[in-house]
Amino acid sequence: MATTPAPELTFRPATASDVQALVELIESAYRGDASRAGWTTEADLLSGQRTDPEGVAAVVEAEDSRLLVAEQDGELVACCQLEHRGDHAYFGMFAVRPTRQGGGLGKVIIAEAERTVREEWDAREMHMTVIRQRAELIAWYERRGYVRTGRMTPFPYGDERFGIPQRADLEFELLVKKLV
Repeated sequence: MATTPAPELTFRPATASDVQALVELIESAYRGDASRAGWTTEADLLSGQRTDPEGVAAVVEAEDSRLLVAEQDGELVACCQLEHRGDHAYFGMFAVRPTRQGGGLGKVIIAEAERTVREEWDAREMHMTVIRQRAELIAWYERRGYVRTGRMTPFPYGDERFGIPQRADLEFELLVKKLV
């Protein structure tokens, strides 16, 4: 019996007209009950919002950044922020639609992000920050070649643009991957 090939994944930079759909995608991947359909939920650590239209629009419009969008069959399925920071790039705002998580799509997105920053910006490293309490997510990044640095930055308690913490010990750890 013949199988139908999966629709091709396409990548493009986000535009201002994508902002609302991107906010919805990012929120669905990390917050609330919808996020529990996937494995990247932060719902047990944070409530409230993950981002907002102003934050997403700022990334889309920033000169040294790009919000990379992944579409399949005309559907927005994933995104990630890439920011050029001299010899390295910052990777953030990574979201895969919860119902599409766990099937290898995230690996494809991060590989495309790494290829993009190497080829377009000649970045030698990719940096990201991850909530250190997200052991399963950090382990996933480690399997992709990212290394824990032990360098921590505090969670922005009191700034509800980043969510409402459900515990008092949240902080971010810097993860780094050499791209050469």
